Amino acid sequence: MFVMIDIGGTRTRFGRADNSDALAFVEIFQTPRDYSKGLRALIEAVKKIAGAKLRGVAVGAPGVLSQDKRQIVNALNLPRWNGAALADDLEAALGTQVILENDTALVGLGEATVGAGKGAAVVAYVTVSTGVNGARIVEGAIDRAAFGFEIGEQLLGGGANANTLGELVSGRAIEARFGAPPASLGKEHPVWEDLAEIVAVGLHNTIAYWSPERIVVGGSMMGVAGIPLERVNVHLERVKRVNPALPEIVSASLGDLGGLWGGLACLRAHST
Repeated sequence: MFVMIDIGGTRTRFGRADNSDALAFVEIFQTPRDYSKGLRALIEAVKKIAGAKLRGVAVGAPGVLSQDKRQIVNALNLPRWNGAALADDLEAALGTQVILENDTALVGLGEATVGAGKGAAVVAYVTVSTGVNGARIVEGAIDRAAFGFEIGEQLLGGGANANTLGELVSGRAIEARFGAPPASLGKEHPVWEDLAEIVAVGLHNTIAYWSPERIVVGGSMMGVAGIPLERVNVHLERVKRVNPALPEIVSASLGDLGGLWGGLACLRAHST
């Protein structure tokens, strides 16, 4: 039995797989702000759903991880988790292998293996949500990186003080700009067209440095009242490029369970 955990700044999702092919159980609870309380909640939840048959645990954690992927270095939405040796602490408590990955990378892996990216050898997953990030998936595995991927940190504009992609299009940025949750603005608000053009520039840059066959775009900012992917595509067609053709660009298909599917893919790969 495998257990997959997707830790979010607000909610944590748990999944269990009794075999290597499907999710058998999913549970969601509020993420504790304090690490010690969070660790206890994770341990209790894993023991509750897995018992003595546990073969491995995959955890998607927000923010930057250490190079050995054992520790959370900088989680913007969970600052009291910074410095936590999460993988080691869970292994000591559960007596099984624990794989720790960035949460966005695991969602990207899920989309590449069983979701909208399935069938493409090189997939770029991009999420535009509370924050902005992405991951490169090659032949069904998360591509190597020294400290993970932070594509939301790309600068758009001239000079070292230019705004990042995340500062321009993230849910956090738009809520600060308008003083209201982005979804409350309604789908006819003119800001969505402006953001579609900015996202198109970000995708252009992603195509330039990752050269994917397919781009999967997800996140809450790409919802019904949000940035229309079809308008992103229109603006992207207008961006000057060297590549002879644009990759296929599709919407994510796994919803809130992408990280659990990605965790299962990781555990399958490590168990063979």
